[in-house]
Amino acid sequence: MPSAARKAMNQPPNISAAVFIGATAGYAAVLVAFWFTARHFAIEGRIGGHMPSAFASFSLLLLPYWAFGFGAAQLLIRKLRSAFIRVVLPGLLVVPYLVFALPRSELHAGMAAVLFAIPVALAALFEFARPGSQAGITWQDVLALLIIGVPVEFNLLRGAWPYPGLGSMSKLLMMDAALYAFLVVRQLDGVGYDFRPRLRDLAIGLRERGFYAPIAILLGLALGFIRFRAYLPVPWTVAAAWLITFFFVALPEELFFRGLLMNLLERRIGARPALILSSTIFGLSHFNKPLPFNWRYVLMATIAGVFYARAWRDRRRLLSSGITHATVDVVWSVWFR
Repeated sequence: MPSAARKAMNQPPNISAAVFIGATAGYAAVLVAFWFTARHFAIEGRIGGHMPSAFASFSLLLLPYWAFGFGAAQLLIRKLRSAFIRVVLPGLLVVPYLVFALPRSELHAGMAAVLFAIPVALAALFEFARPGSQAGITWQDVLALLIIGVPVEFNLLRGAWPYPGLGSMSKLLMMDAALYAFLVVRQLDGVGYDFRPRLRDLAIGLRERGFYAPIAILLGLALGFIRFRAYLPVPWTVAAAWLITFFFVALPEELFFRGLLMNLLERRIGARPALILSSTIFGLSHFNKPLPFNWRYVLMATIAGVFYARAWRDRRRLLSSGITHATVDVVWSVWFR
């Protein structure tokens, strides 16, 4: 595909009135869905009450996550003219933590400082040591990906929302910080973070799931990694599990490993090596589930990463690979634990 056509195809959406209305309605619908999902899984009892503050915190973290999928990066690029404001603005991501912790009298100043400092440091890195927007992976990118990935991989920020059911809140904060740093400050293109749905997203997502399924089942059973269980789940439980997996697991990981890492590696080492290397790194990120080294999980995740990468690369759309990823994870958790 010619580079000009590819660049045009991968341009994120602009915010028109219709896009804004659709994005707002979609955000409200997703919040309603998550509210009923939280009630379904009895989250309030698991966090010791204070559901309003927890849900308000979640809503604030989901807002940039959602808005960047509808062109918020382009709006911020046009409006933020001051380098100081560009660097300091993502520090507002500490607010969801404050909204959660203050009503519970659980505020820790050190944690608040860390949650403020990480997004600001990422923005400052790209603001004051800016690589070209078309450049392949640079030392700045590697450092930024480590700043984002290490706390998530080793759950270093679990103390911010330290309750069962809220373990992914810090992941959402890191995702928001990554989106701001890479899309607004670094202005990386070709990420594919676009929430305007297309039928091809579903078709490609399910196609790659279909390609991976026989490999996963046969190899997983042969390795003793999975065991089939005959189980007829409640449809609402499966739908809720898919919603949670898509937003809390699939899209954050697809952004990191495909939209950012593979995207940057392609410019440096080419498409096929980038696919193999990013899939291998994705597989290795599962080494500690559980410790000391789960080689079966690493192998299975590496192979899965190839199919997730294929879904993303079809039109460079994270919705496609996110559908593949979420569907694989939900089918595995329901029928092949």
